[in-house]
Order: sequence, then C-alpha cells, then structure tokens
Amino acid sequence: MYSTFVTIHSILFLVVLALGILSIFKGLTGKTFTEADRKVGLFYMISLHTQLLIGLVLYLALSPVTTAAFADFGAAMKDSATRLILVEHVTVNIIAIVLATVVNAKNKKAITDAAKFKNMWLLNGLGLVLILSRIPWSRLAALFA
Repeated sequence: MYSTFVTIHSILFLVVLALGILSIFKGLTGKTFTEADRKVGLFYMISLHTQLLIGLVLYLALSPVTTAAFADFGAAMKDSATRLILVEHVTVNIIAIVLATVVNAKNKKAITDAAKFKNMWLLNGLGLVLILSRIPWSRLAALFA
C-alpha cells in the first residue's frame, strides 16, 4: 500500500507542476480574465489539496521514514534528508497550499482582471517555487528510474 501511495503522490506532483506553470503563464500573459483562467487556478488548488491528503496519509500512517523518525525525533533532526521529509517538505508545502487557496479567495473578490492575473502569477509563482525547493528530488528520481 505504501508504494501505491508514493506512486500516486509522485504522479500527482506532475499534475501540480503542470497546473502551477500554466497558472503562472496565464497570470503573466492574460488580458481578460475568463472562466478558463479561473478554472486553472481552481484545479491547481484542488490538485494541491488532494496532494496534501495523500501526503498526510503517507506521513502519518504509511511511511517507514516518518515512523522511524518519530521514534527518535532528535536523531532525525540531525539528518538533513530525514529532516527534509519530516519537517521542511510538509511545512513549506502547506504554505504553498495556503497561497493557492488565497489566490482563489482573492480572485473571487478582485474587481479588475489585472488584479486577478497578478494574484495568479505572484502568489502561485511563489508557492510553486516553495514546492520545488522542498521536493525530495533523489527519492522522486529513484521512483521513475
């Protein structure tokens, strides 16, 4: 079950990445904010929330890495790879999810198209940079190798 969840989490990351890039691109190039633009932001947010749920199942129930780390938290904090999974990955990705949620909330209230597009590229861009900064790349590469 663990490997199935890791595979789903990794594949969904590619969806998150594609939607995040599309959201930033639309934010930078858009003229008139359309329903399609709104849906890109919405689907990006939904994919992030889905990713969070899958990640929490891994984190709290299935991952042998987190299970071992919680058994000796002090030692886990001294190992950078374990700390990345245990603290940094989770914290930074939750911040990115909050940013994507803020974009959707702000865009419901924003009056001008320019403000909506600015929210999209700025906040979703920041969130995507945060996500990319805390991905355990070696683990992801090993999965697709």
